[in-house]
Amino acid sequence: MNATTGGKIVIALIFTAAIAAFFYFDLKHYVTLENLKAHRDDLLNYTQAHFGTAVAIFAAVYLLQTTFSLPGGALLTLTGGFLFGSFLGTLIVLVPATLGALLAFLAARYLLRDWVERTFGDRLRTIQQGFAKNSFSYLLTLRLIPLFPFFLVNLVAGLTRISLGTYLTATALGIIPGTFVFANAGRQLGSINSLSEIVSPRVLGALGLLGLFALVLPVLYRRSSVRTR
Repeated sequence: MNATTGGKIVIALIFTAAIAAFFYFDLKHYVTLENLKAHRDDLLNYTQAHFGTAVAIFAAVYLLQTTFSLPGGALLTLTGGFLFGSFLGTLIVLVPATLGALLAFLAARYLLRDWVERTFGDRLRTIQQGFAKNSFSYLLTLRLIPLFPFFLVNLVAGLTRISLGTYLTATALGIIPGTFVFANAGRQLGSINSLSEIVSPRVLGALGLLGLFALVLPVLYRRSSVRTR
């Protein structure tokens, strides 16, 4: 067994153990809106008394959740807005969310890419072509439209040939609007009874238009460039 193979096995074991532990200890039971509302005073008091520590703990939890593709991302974003405010909460979420997405992306590419390309090469080709044509706008659109699960986009992107820089930039920019929506909603935590209340048809429509704009803009730019030559 060479070092590369051994490294892949270790990383795979870490991911498997983390996900198994989450469900074995039923941690999903604690990641609920009802539980958050029940402890909101304690959380807020702790944050006010130990702001730096609270930010560090929150960022670490968010990083782990995103890296291992665990449930609770939307609720954590809501919590960030409740504890830190709309704008600061968005910024605090943005950093671990982007870094966690990067780690999930690298894990998918490092662990699964070769096997998936050998096994599902023909089926994967269409997705790879979509990224190859304009990977930035393609990924930006997927990030802007909340109909596409965040963790799934991380993993699928890792199986394509998108560059690391493009992935990071499109991810960081693309998650800002949706993050702000949830962080801003966190300020009215007491009046929220379901996470579905946050993503109204109006909000979905606005994010969808942003996603469509990100997808169409490069095409319009190329056409205008050709006409001006």
